Amino acid sequence: MPSPSDADGALRINSVEHRYGDVTALGPVDLDVEPGAFLVLVGASGCGKSTLLRLIAGFESPTQGQVEVSGRTPTPGVTAGVVFQQPRLFPWRSVGGNVDLALKYAKVPRDRRAQRRAELLERVGLEGTADRKIWEISGGQQQRVAIARALAAETPLFLLDEPFAALDALTRERLQEDVRQVSAESGRTTVFVTHSADEAAFLGSRIVVLTRRPGKVALDLPVDLPRTGVDPDELRRSPEYTKLRVEVGKAVKAAAA
Repeated sequence: MPSPSDADGALRINSVEHRYGDVTALGPVDLDVEPGAFLVLVGASGCGKSTLLRLIAGFESPTQGQVEVSGRTPTPGVTAGVVFQQPRLFPWRSVGGNVDLALKYAKVPRDRRAQRRAELLERVGLEGTADRKIWEISGGQQQRVAIARALAAETPLFLLDEPFAALDALTRERLQEDVRQVSAESGRTTVFVTHSADEAAFLGSRIVVLTRRPGKVALDLPVDLPRTGVDPDELRRSPEYTKLRVEVGKAVKAAAA
């Protein structure tokens, strides 16, 4: 019988350290994340949270320790769909063309791509935009395309590296709500990097605060807020959310000191 750490989407970070030359950027870090969790990594700039995300994605290998996804070493492009700070779309392709390319690389059969593309664009609120050019849509809509593209492959992980940092406050809130819903619907294990206590409190089912470099776990906090069936504005006004936001904010400041 497979162990819990071998389950599809389970994430295991075992005594991980990472160095760039003589500089230790991260670690040691130990985390076991259950399938379907929404893990938020939060901390001040330079604490190693994006480094940890790259290790989880398989873009880099840890200097020491092990990262395992579903009991295996992560493989770039196979283990996870990734959304970066910038959308990184192909401007010469349409909205649908960008999603189609991701579906092609995900080896979705040609005769199924149109339906799958329509489903993905609907999931991120972009119905009817498949023929639009990238420069014809807003920054928030471009990031929605990036999210749809990351969801094209049926990977066990969904990784997001401060994807809303460059957006205005209203667009950011709307996309937070979308990602929260998309993650719940897809059932994928999600890891989200941010420096915002507000964002961490709203999104996470589990919040990990990292110390200043080298990043270590300063706080590992399960979140007991409803994931579905609640109005986002009501959630943000709730005393439970306010309490959590304040707790995370204090932990981030203390960890950065």
